[in-house]
Amino acid sequence: MHDSYGAVTTGERVQLWSYELTGEGIRSFAERYDPQGFHLSDNPDGPFGGLVASGWQTAAVTMRLLVEGYLQEAHTVGSLGLDGLRWPEPVRPGDRLSATLTLGEKEPFDEGRGLVHQEIETHNQDDEQVLWVDALTLYPREP
Repeated sequence: MHDSYGAVTTGERVQLWSYELTGEGIRSFAERYDPQGFHLSDNPDGPFGGLVASGWQTAAVTMRLLVEGYLQEAHTVGSLGLDGLRWPEPVRPGDRLSATLTLGEKEPFDEGRGLVHQEIETHNQDDEQVLWVDALTLYPREP
């Protein structure tokens, strides 16, 4: 796979796995990490017209998809963070999320590592984008 910075091909797209969220899973995550009312209650009069997942849960699910579908075999050596993060549409119980990774611009980082911008897009079953990320990922310069 992509065992080094040199093996990364700019523009390459990788389709990642999918994951379905449940109301119980949304509430459980919210109780621990983001206990806002619209993540805990299915209130039709709330700001989203019902229960929605925390954006941080959407990001965590996407991270899991990224690890299982790419990072475990890509031999990356960490991340510097994100240059962008967006949640353009809410995630609701029963949504099946799938993600796509696009390998972007490459640049040397230091003597042993290279930096690759990774665009990650997560969509629901209706092909609505629910997350967009520009991640800064480090790869070893040599395998």
